[in-house]
Amino acid sequence: MIVGQQKKAEEIIKMLGEGWESLLIVGCGTCVTVSLAGGEREVEALANLLQLYYGKKGKKVTISTDTITRQCDFEFIDDIGEKIEDHDIILSLACGVGVQHIVERHPQKIVFPGLNTSFYGATTAVGEWVERCIGCGECILDRFGGVCPVARCSKSLLNGPCGGSQDGKCEVDDDIDCGWELIFNRMKDLDILDKLLVFEDPKDWQPYRDGGPRKLVNKEYYDE
Repeated sequence: MIVGQQKKAEEIIKMLGEGWESLLIVGCGTCVTVSLAGGEREVEALANLLQLYYGKKGKKVTISTDTITRQCDFEFIDDIGEKIEDHDIILSLACGVGVQHIVERHPQKIVFPGLNTSFYGATTAVGEWVERCIGCGECILDRFGGVCPVARCSKSLLNGPCGGSQDGKCEVDDDIDCGWELIFNRMKDLDILDKLLVFEDPKDWQPYRDGGPRKLVNKEYYDE
C-alpha cells in the first residue's frame, strides 16, 4: 500500500498562492484513505480549515470537495471531469501518481499535491504503517527468508549486517529493528541459514529506474 502524509496547512496555503477564486480538493478512496491522509474525512477537514482561514482573511473563495475511488485510474477521474474544469485550481490528496494522472487528463489545469508520498507500507497497528518495499523492480525476498534487506536494512546491505547494531536494533535509530537480525533469526527458524553462505553480487538497479519511468503491460488484455 502506498503511504502518504498530508502537508502542513501553512505549506498548502503558501503553495495555493493568490489569484484564484475556486478550489476543488480531490481525495482518493484507496491507499491514502487507509493511511488516514487523503480520504473523504481528511478532504472535508482540510476544506473546512481553508474556508475558515480565507474567511478570516476576508477573501471570498469557493472551496468544493470530492473523493473518488482511485486517482490512478482515468475512469474515476473522468467521473468528475466537469467538476475539475469548473474550478480554477485543483488540490489532490492522492499519491504523486494520482496528482500526475489528473494533470494528464486536464493539462490546462493547475494541480497541486496536498500530500507527501512516503513509501510502500504494511499496516502494523491501527494508524501505523511501516516501510516493507521500495519497488526496486527485482524482488529478492526468496534469498533472504522473505525479509527484504533493501527495505528493512537502513543501509540496504546484501551480505550481512554492518556491525553497528546492538540488541537487535539498528545504529541509525534505536526504534528500528536490525533488518539483518530479522533475516538471520527467520532463516535460522526455517533451517535455511546455508542460503546466507552464498555471496550476493551487487544488486542490479536497472529494473528500478534505468531507462526512465517503468511501464508494465499485461499482454493478456491485448489481442495477439
